[in-house]
Amino acid sequence: MVTVGAVLGIALVALGLVLTPGPNMVYLVSRSVTQGRRAGLVSLLGVAVGFLVYLGAAVAGIATVFMLVPPLYVAVKLAGAAYLLWLAWQALRPGGRSAFAPAPLPPDRPRRLFTMGLVTNLLNPKIAILYVSLLPQFIDPARGHVAVQSLLLGLTQISIALTVNGLIVLTAGTVSAFLTRRPAWARAQRYVMGSVLAGLAIRIAADRSRAAVATP
Repeated sequence: MVTVGAVLGIALVALGLVLTPGPNMVYLVSRSVTQGRRAGLVSLLGVAVGFLVYLGAAVAGIATVFMLVPPLYVAVKLAGAAYLLWLAWQALRPGGRSAFAPAPLPPDRPRRLFTMGLVTNLLNPKIAILYVSLLPQFIDPARGHVAVQSLLLGLTQISIALTVNGLIVLTAGTVSAFLTRRPAWARAQRYVMGSVLAGLAIRIAADRSRAAVATP
């Protein structure tokens, strides 16, 4: 079964990703600020279903593909590290924009809110990289069924992502106003998240011990 270290590791990755501005955060904040908390929560429900789709794919055998084709695992792993570095640069670069400076959106009905949340998550490269490249690194075939480990680690990620995103939806208006009045805090938010992502990217790219995950 999964170790406490693996759970804590995927939890840290999930927390770093969910707190870093990306398609999900930008959409949920914009929707919550412009249309209210109820609209944000309906959109979040669509995001949740998107997570379950990715989790189902992971449990169905993404890790098995990596076992059969080890070079593919290495390539995707390096791609994941590169993408995390790109996200870190987006947060740290001069003139970077906080996700809590939302773009105006026209009001939508609940069905469209749900659909847009789902599609935004399914097309979110951060989540694709998480399930294709990062999640398998915390799986050890020697500790039991790979699918069960994928399920438990995926549920850990989903729990953290939905909890944080739910808090973001409920507090988006307040946080947006706070950061607008205090630009130094907005910069600090970007710098902290950018530094966390950069550290994760370097660790993933340099860590060769997890390459055994992709070995039969």
